[in-house]
Amino acid sequence: MIDRAIAFAVKAHEGQPRKGTDIPYIFHPIEVGMIVSRITDDAEVIAAAVLHDTVEDCASVTLDVIRQEFGDRVARIVGLESEDKSKTWEERKAGTVRALKKETMREAKIVALGDKLSNIRCFYADYVKLGDELWQRFNMKDKRMQGRYYMGLCDALSDLSDLEEYKEFCRMVQMVFGDVIADDQS
Repeated sequence: MIDRAIAFAVKAHEGQPRKGTDIPYIFHPIEVGMIVSRITDDAEVIAAAVLHDTVEDCASVTLDVIRQEFGDRVARIVGLESEDKSKTWEERKAGTVRALKKETMREAKIVALGDKLSNIRCFYADYVKLGDELWQRFNMKDKRMQGRYYMGLCDALSDLSDLEEYKEFCRMVQMVFGDVIADDQS
């Protein structure tokens, strides 16, 4: 199932670059799958991790397609990770944090953690090179708003605090956004 998910994701994301770079997008879902595979050996959860952005970012992929190819459980997890791109950045991110706070399916939260950890690792590497110029790549260019979102994710995923990946995620959020978080708290 994991090999099929990788092949499906490679085809679905073909030609997509990572935002603001020339790096093929597929590296992100593969990394998310690798992070999740360190937490669980559940093939459906790892497959969902690899497929997590296909519905959101690939016009030809729907939850019905994921359900037909990979089953109900994988489709449910992918659906929980998919944002409605017709909404504003603020609406989408607030909805993500709210949904994660309410989510009781640990496997879905593990996939979300893998996704967000991959993102913050990329942010950190680019932030070291580019500084605050990094934020110009994104629709939301306000570092303070990005920082609030990521702090909200630390809170929403806190029931995974037993995992090293969660601890790494929160440390990296602090490293990237610590200055704006400190300003908000003063």
